[in-house]
Amino acid sequence: MTKSPRVAVVCLVVALTATNAWPQEKVDLEMVTRIRYEGFRNSKIMDLAGGLMDAIGPRLTGSPNMKKANEWTREQLAALGLSNAHLEPWGPFGRGWENEYVNVRMLSPDVAPIIAYAKAWTPGTDGAIKGKCTRVKIEDKKDFEKYRGKLAGLIAIFGPDPEVKPIVEAPYERLSEKDLSDVGQYKIPSEKDALRYLEYRKRAQFQNELNKFLAEEKVLAVIDHGRGSAGGGTVFVQSGGSFKTGETTTVPSLTIAVEQWDRIARLLAQKKDVELELNVVNKFYDDDNKQYNTIAEIPGTDKKEEIVMVGAHLDSWHAGTGATDNGAGSVVMMEAMRILKALEIKPRRTIRIGLWSGEEQGLLGSQNYVQQHFGSRPPMDEPDMKGMPTLLRREAGPVTVKPAQAKVSAYFNVDNGTGKIRGIYLQENAAVEPLFEAWMQPFRDLGMNTITMRSTGGTDHLSFDAVGIPGFQFIQDPIEYETRTHHSNMDVYDRLQPDDLKQAAVIVATFVYNTAMRDQMLPRKPIEKALPKEPEKKQEE
Repeated sequence: MTKSPRVAVVCLVVALTATNAWPQEKVDLEMVTRIRYEGFRNSKIMDLAGGLMDAIGPRLTGSPNMKKANEWTREQLAALGLSNAHLEPWGPFGRGWENEYVNVRMLSPDVAPIIAYAKAWTPGTDGAIKGKCTRVKIEDKKDFEKYRGKLAGLIAIFGPDPEVKPIVEAPYERLSEKDLSDVGQYKIPSEKDALRYLEYRKRAQFQNELNKFLAEEKVLAVIDHGRGSAGGGTVFVQSGGSFKTGETTTVPSLTIAVEQWDRIARLLAQKKDVELELNVVNKFYDDDNKQYNTIAEIPGTDKKEEIVMVGAHLDSWHAGTGATDNGAGSVVMMEAMRILKALEIKPRRTIRIGLWSGEEQGLLGSQNYVQQHFGSRPPMDEPDMKGMPTLLRREAGPVTVKPAQAKVSAYFNVDNGTGKIRGIYLQENAAVEPLFEAWMQPFRDLGMNTITMRSTGGTDHLSFDAVGIPGFQFIQDPIEYETRTHHSNMDVYDRLQPDDLKQAAVIVATFVYNTAMRDQMLPRKPIEKALPKEPEKKQEE
């Protein structure tokens, strides 16, 4: 799940008690029973998880493993009996990248191994290199002058002083009734919320300028401790440079364990020399600037031209194996499709699964898919937006929908880790509340009891929501998502919760079945209007 930019969320929990003014939505309880039985007694979800997380591993967009995952999921979906299993290209994306080897150790004042990971889209060291460390604190361009001419041949130690807290056994959390109730504090949305992308762009632009400055100063390498201070060997790692062709940073960049970073920082504060040895082998791939989404479906019957979609992002970061972000969502959706196929249902509407690439780089795979099939906003002439999708950039202009947009009843997404489903975000579409309330009732014994008007962001349902297709993300227990696994080296198979994943697949399969079998498509809300473009002067500030 991508974290930046995050769209601000606003919410309202809707009471579960049915309002008499609403007609009761019919629920096929016999089918619910069959789905529960198949999902709980014949589950294949951990087999799918093992094949994806253990046998393939991390799936950074553009890497060889991402290609393997696309091909493997296509083959698995076809083997399950789904129709038209294929890969759909999108792009251009940019450069592929993978890390092949990392070894970092302290040489003085002590000899010690370092837990280290290369940052994505940064170069290697071209063999083992040695260098002294220096603490660097640069928060904006004004700080460049303090370091100009002082960094050549040194290893720059970046990052704020962390607060390393004691490790509490199993930093594990399920949503309490109070948590679920608190989801309901509605805040009227502000147009400022929609412009937060500009803050993200400014940060990204500064990072590019910083990378350029460090390269010009001939820094040997850059090392930080990543976000947070989980400690205990958990290392949060993302990118250190641009994936776009022609924008590759030339300075090796790594993230190390926070305790070891802190030791280096303390020694430097004591005016002691710290020397490290780095050996990093990274590889770039420029043979194919296209990336791919995996698509397959169960054909419909009398309403086969109409579509119900489920999806999750297949790509991940590279330090772990992408288990909770978002291998979990991918295998939940694959298992939901398996359940429906195993029951030999004959859905009225076509049920289609999409497993997206490029989510971690800005929902690129799902945005491109929606632009190709359902609708788009005008392109933008800003340098950093060349060739990029603009669906989420309301200042780009109004949405133009394609005929197929009117044929999609709904899109359901899972991308909040391994935790069980506790409810669903309505994305401020009040008209679906009585439908989902009825569909949710058979799962109260499994902990699903919350419906919220909240508009949640950060993942692929936004691409569908942007063009007026009802798009929904489920509420999930956090488990260890933010504290341990999200974008970290601990995002691995062992952190998955098998029973929670089974519960999620059963609920998704039921919601999809109900959507596919209704007489009417799900009700829609208006498409968000275009925003005025930010004044040129403000963009430069």
